[in-house]
Formats: sequence, C-alpha cells, structure tokens
Amino acid sequence: MDEFESGDKGIAGPAPGPGAGDDGNSAPLPETVQIGNSPTYKLGRKLGKGGFGQVYVGRRVSSPSLGDRNPGANALEVALKFEHRTSKGCNYGAPSEWQVYNTLSGNHGVPRVHYKGKQGEFYIMVMDMLGPSLWDVWNNNSHSMSVEMVACIAIEAISILEKMHSKGYVHGDVKPENFLLGPCGTLEEKKLFLVDLGLATKWKGAGNGHIEYDQRPDVFRGTVRYASVHAHLGRTGSRRDDLESLAYTLIFLLRGRLPWQGYQGDNKGFLVSKKKMSTSPESLCGICPQSFRHFVEYVVNLKFDEEPNYAKCISLFDGIVGPHPDTRPINTDGAQKVHFLLTSILTTYHLHEL
Repeated sequence: MDEFESGDKGIAGPAPGPGAGDDGNSAPLPETVQIGNSPTYKLGRKLGKGGFGQVYVGRRVSSPSLGDRNPGANALEVALKFEHRTSKGCNYGAPSEWQVYNTLSGNHGVPRVHYKGKQGEFYIMVMDMLGPSLWDVWNNNSHSMSVEMVACIAIEAISILEKMHSKGYVHGDVKPENFLLGPCGTLEEKKLFLVDLGLATKWKGAGNGHIEYDQRPDVFRGTVRYASVHAHLGRTGSRRDDLESLAYTLIFLLRGRLPWQGYQGDNKGFLVSKKKMSTSPESLCGICPQSFRHFVEYVVNLKFDEEPNYAKCISLFDGIVGPHPDTRPINTDGAQKVHFLLTSILTTYHLHEL
C-alpha cells in the first residue's frame, strides 16, 4: 500500500497515531460561507487536508457574472480552508498560519488569501483556487516524471523557498502534495505554488539574527517520508531542512520511490530516520543525473544557521532543462529573476573593483 500512496500527513508533536492530522472534532462544516466583505460561497468538493485544516472548493453564488476561470477575489471558484477553533494550530485564537500568510500572501509561489475570518466553529481563509499537486501529476502519469520536468520543479521550488526564507520563515513540510500547479486552462497552469503553511516557523529571531538551536527528541514536525534527518531528531527547524525535504521530494518524483518507504508500526519514524542516515547520496540517487546527487550532497551538509547558496543550487539544474523557457513543462520565471539579480549584483561589484 505505501508504495503508491501519498505521504503521511504533516504533523507537529509526538509520533502520529491513527487519524493524526485530523481536526479531531465532529462539528459540521457550513453549507455556505460569507466572511467580512467576501461574496457568498457554496461549499463544494473536498480538495485536501493539511496538518490542521481541511480545504474545499467554494463556488460563488452572489454576482456570478463577475466570476471567471482566472484566480482572484472575483473568481467563480475559490479554495476555502477551514480550521476548527479547537485545532492545535489555533492556540485559543486565529490560526498561526494566518500570520504567515499576512507576510507571504501573493509573494512569488505563494497563493493569495483574499478574505479570512471566523464563521461558527471555524476559522476560514478564502484563497486562490489552484490546480493539481505534484503528487497528483506523478500519480496520474503512471508514477513517473521526466528528468526535465523534475529539474524545472527543482529550479522553481528552490526559488520559491529562497523568497520564503528571505521573509524569515521556513515552510516545515515540503513534499509533493504541498506543491500545486496553477488552475488548468489558465495562464498560470505551468506555474508552481507552495501551499499549507500550518507548520511554518520563523528562522529569523529578534534583531534579524538566527533563532537559537534547540533539540527536543520527543517532538516531530513534518511528514515522515520527506522530513529531514534533523526533524526526526527533534532539532529546531531552519532553512537547511526545507532544502533537504525538497531533495527527497525531487528524488521521489524522479525515481518513484524512496529507500525508506514501506515501514509500518509504532516505530516507523525511528526506522525511517535510521534508514535515511544510513543511505548515501549515491545510493539514494541511483542512476539520476549527477545534478541531483550534487544537490543532495550540498543540502545534507548545511549547518543549522548557514545561509544556503540558492543560486548555486539552481545552477546545478541549468544543463538539464531546455534552452527555451517558454517550452519548459514548468514556468521558471521566478528562478530567472534570481539569476538576473545575482548577475546584476556581481556586475556592480566588479565595476566598483575596476
């Protein structure tokens, strides 16, 4: 069963038991949603479940003539994320995820939040409707992806994480299920988005310095299949962990399986962690192009407070993707902007040296 199933739900706390990640309440969801100045939306099909919340389609029932297929506040369909007021992510108030979206909403690779508020027992966010996840694409394509597509994903995902990290946050649950493409049939259908910020935390502390290192072996945050070794050991999350989880995500999409899949039982987390630590980059990557092995080797050796060299990571995959950005299976505009900015900085530096 584990081989072709989606990974475990992202969690924060002790090792997961049955139903981990559910809201743990039986309160019925409202049939319609209207918060603040938002239009009224009718609840549709379920799209997915995150660490603390559930996501459904919301179809606009007021002024439908204003809606269209493009994402935005006036779209005919939106994504509605519900989080029960007793959820662990709420802490006796609005979900902690809201604060993260206040900082990141609309940034490169992060969906926009148009409205948020409380209705009945639930905190609700009205967000852009997106397309399939990378896991959906992989699963619907005979459990495979081309090398070029995975390389494009690598380039754009690194760029998205660089932008998020520059705002002081780490995602904490990077995996194929949390990368979504834009809506099918729109101008954004080849654009990559990173969703579910329920486990995001600050890596940047007071005075813009790095947060202090800590270790709590009894606490696990993330998804067992893709979590970094440091996460398994209960170490404070930092930028290196997002990149290590991305490395495992890329290898999974390319090879279709990770060496530590298949473990079951109460000690699953321990067995997976042990297998990760004993698996060399060469063994993990197998016959993958060397760029992927070099990426794995780089990210697993990053120090806790080290700033990753994102441009260097992106450059590892430049030789794999096609020369024409318009024909690439994934839009890589964001990464191109990173390269342009780096080139501009280096050019300015060299001019000053002359």
